Amino acid sequence: MSTEISAQTLSFLRRGQPVTLHNVAPDRTLLEVLREDLGCTGTKEGCGEGDCGACTVVLGEAIGGQLQYKAINSCIRLAHSVQGMAVWTTEDLVSPQGELHPAQEAMVQCHGSQCGFCTPGFVMSLFGMYQNSGGGQGIDRAQASADLSGNLCRCTGYRPILDAAQQMGSLPLPPGCGVNEAATVAALKKLAPPHTENYLRPTTLASLLQARAAHPKAQVVAGTTDVGLWVTKMHKRFTQVLDVTAAEELRRVETYPHHIAIGAAVSLHEAYAALVSERPQLKTFAQRFAGLPVRNSGTLGGNVANGSPIGDSMPLLIALGASVVLMRWDAKHQAVAHRELLLEDLYTGYRANVIKADELLCWVKVPRPGAPSPQPSPASGRGGKTRDFANEVPSLPLPLAGEGWGEGSPEFLRVYKISKRFDDDISAVCLAMRMTLERGKVKTISIGAGGVAATPVRARQTEAALLGHAWNADTVVTAIAALRGEFKPITDMRASAAYRHTVLGNLLQRFWLESQGLQAINLESFSMEALT
Repeated sequence: MSTEISAQTLSFLRRGQPVTLHNVAPDRTLLEVLREDLGCTGTKEGCGEGDCGACTVVLGEAIGGQLQYKAINSCIRLAHSVQGMAVWTTEDLVSPQGELHPAQEAMVQCHGSQCGFCTPGFVMSLFGMYQNSGGGQGIDRAQASADLSGNLCRCTGYRPILDAAQQMGSLPLPPGCGVNEAATVAALKKLAPPHTENYLRPTTLASLLQARAAHPKAQVVAGTTDVGLWVTKMHKRFTQVLDVTAAEELRRVETYPHHIAIGAAVSLHEAYAALVSERPQLKTFAQRFAGLPVRNSGTLGGNVANGSPIGDSMPLLIALGASVVLMRWDAKHQAVAHRELLLEDLYTGYRANVIKADELLCWVKVPRPGAPSPQPSPASGRGGKTRDFANEVPSLPLPLAGEGWGEGSPEFLRVYKISKRFDDDISAVCLAMRMTLERGKVKTISIGAGGVAATPVRARQTEAALLGHAWNADTVVTAIAALRGEFKPITDMRASAAYRHTVLGNLLQRFWLESQGLQAINLESFSMEALT
């Protein structure tokens, strides 16, 4: 690809004041701009891939007249994606008189730092927690552990850092350390509009699709949690970038009688919150999808469009019967055209899919508990200027989902992620299963798998071995053999083929045991009391 990069102007807020930078290439990262252009060397570069959290900064975005705070990894975030936002680094928290912010002071008092390299990232994650909890109030150990899972410490240990998370709310906020939210929101409104010659960030769906039609070779990005690695690790260069995250219509989660529609600009954190609100049993899995800074940047639509065979979202979405809506601009009719297909039909090979050069993946539709699986509209269908795919034909509902399960009760849903680390790691194997029974027999079954083929896949042979059969130990043994024989996983740095082959069957056995009421095999329900 050509290395002739055209320059652009970038504007954002820092310490309540506008910062304007010229000649910022579209593929420069936020970390590069902070360290090299602004001298913010407190923000560290560790892994360069969003795994360690040393580069964590906090973004503030005005939404509905209120500031929303998100801790993100600056090492893989493209700089122009923060146009029109407020940015805080660790240098920005100290008062003009040199007094520490409670997030910093708590780390000092709790002895939460040794070598100090990871400390700025931890402090910024703590600052994000502080702002989102009304001054650090009500933070318990579980929340602190979940919100800090994207920050790695190699020498101090996590106990004093978790102590700091719980203690910062009790410390005074020195004058000059607080955020004047009203003034910040007002200042954000006054920022100059971006000069978008080569970093295109349209604010409406129609203009986004028109830009896609006009620039089919532009690199499409959302949260850049994967594309950012192409820049930092593969040294790719992009002459033009098309960012989907500013399109207002795609920033929403919409609820309909039979499905929820998650826009392609909705962050993973918000998307999984919507899924968990529908199915609370997904909470632990949702928190294991990378660390919070990655979930704050990445989007569910981007994860699906990326199509990684080890992407955690797709096996779950396949098991839930999700579909995707692809859109393009129909110049002849001056309208938005769309087609819809089941998620498992999106992929044609490793990182390859059926999305055309003028199309974008705009929505992920997920059936609600008890709803019939959606029937995709014809591929040649053309929508109007507003979406026409929201309505579904009513059907006899199944019982609503819940944790209790047995004869005549709701769906039984489990999703298992096997990785070397419990938190903030990529799957070796991911298996999601959703089932209902009728008169002791398997009435419906859908199984999504990741890490076992070139794409996320549906285990159709295993489903066939279960559908209509009595749900008992003999059926499970047959299904385990079918599941292990259905895929031919490879050996790589995460796991051997033999390990993946064995684990697939073991997870189906675990699904059977949990359906019989055995919960002690779940790490999230493990306790020392149960052992004693």
